[in-house]
Amino acid sequence: MKKNFFMMLICAILAFTFAGCNKAARDKKAADKVAALIDAIYVQERNDKTDEQCAAAKKAWDALTDAQKELVEGEEADPDYFGRDTGDASKDNALNQDNIGEDEILVVSFGTSFNDSRAEDIYGIEKAVQAANPAWSVRRAFTAQIIINHVQARENEKIDNMDQALERAVANGVKNLVIQPTHLMHGAEYDELSEAVEKYADKFESVAIAEPLLGEVGKDASVINADKEAVAKAVVAEANVPSDTALVLMGHGTSHTAKVSYSQMQTQMNNLGYKNVFIGTVEGEPEETACEAVIEAVKNAGYKKVVLRPLMVVAGDHANNDMAGDEDDSWKSMFLASNAFDSVECQIEGLGRIPAIQSLYVAHTSKVVDSVKKN
Repeated sequence: MKKNFFMMLICAILAFTFAGCNKAARDKKAADKVAALIDAIYVQERNDKTDEQCAAAKKAWDALTDAQKELVEGEEADPDYFGRDTGDASKDNALNQDNIGEDEILVVSFGTSFNDSRAEDIYGIEKAVQAANPAWSVRRAFTAQIIINHVQARENEKIDNMDQALERAVANGVKNLVIQPTHLMHGAEYDELSEAVEKYADKFESVAIAEPLLGEVGKDASVINADKEAVAKAVVAEANVPSDTALVLMGHGTSHTAKVSYSQMQTQMNNLGYKNVFIGTVEGEPEETACEAVIEAVKNAGYKKVVLRPLMVVAGDHANNDMAGDEDDSWKSMFLASNAFDSVECQIEGLGRIPAIQSLYVAHTSKVVDSVKKN
């Protein structure tokens, strides 16, 4: 009798274990399927299947259990791709309308998948440009297809890439096209934008590209201009950091020759008497803007309190993760790990939501619009 009981117990345990293993395998298989679908749309090139792939990825994600969602892991995929709460997407506007008339201002941004930042930083600039130019139609284009796909898959919001936006302008019979980049400087993205626009130059009666935020680059770190001065004053005023606290502004960084713009911004801060302001970059280019170098500069200057803030148009992935994230390699974590400071705080706000920055973009746009009107 006892022998039969123990045999039944062993069989039950084995069955339970097998069922558990089988469920774990099914969960992993379902999660891997979603990861593969996310990786398939995490690309910089749009194709004929992009719309279908975005919809399929979201449908498969929604079908997962909460436990299965935590298992999603791929080359680029993770649970945050669909699961992270980045704000209310309904506050944004893709600005991809048709029947817009003969005069268009196309506001071109790298883009962000963070809903709040997209609505406040990018849409904030677009609304300001539209308000200043009521006779023109303002539309949007993003240059990062990876971000376009992310927003489309998660929010079902379809944002045009550059080719789509330019093709739409042609189809709508636009005659005068003004491009306003929201890029910080004349860097690689600005160059790529210019090349894309050049291909369509003969499709319009006039095409003109306005200045990026910081204006002309200049030959070395000593060269500053009115745009850089305006940006410096605007971001320092918005940060509102006391003089005994270091304000570290974190830009993206670039290997492009335009990287001197970051050094020029440091020069501008110094010339304005903002001795507690330090310019850094995620990429560490120029070298003196690397996180380790900035930590040393702040420490040597004697500051014990630090505020980190992005020197970026949008407060997206870089601001939330590279700057303010909890990982060991975030700027916040690295500043804290140095044990040199009593406090390290973060302001996660992009430049695009600052009214004075919006006004600067408007001024750049208006200068080009006025030149088109004269001709």
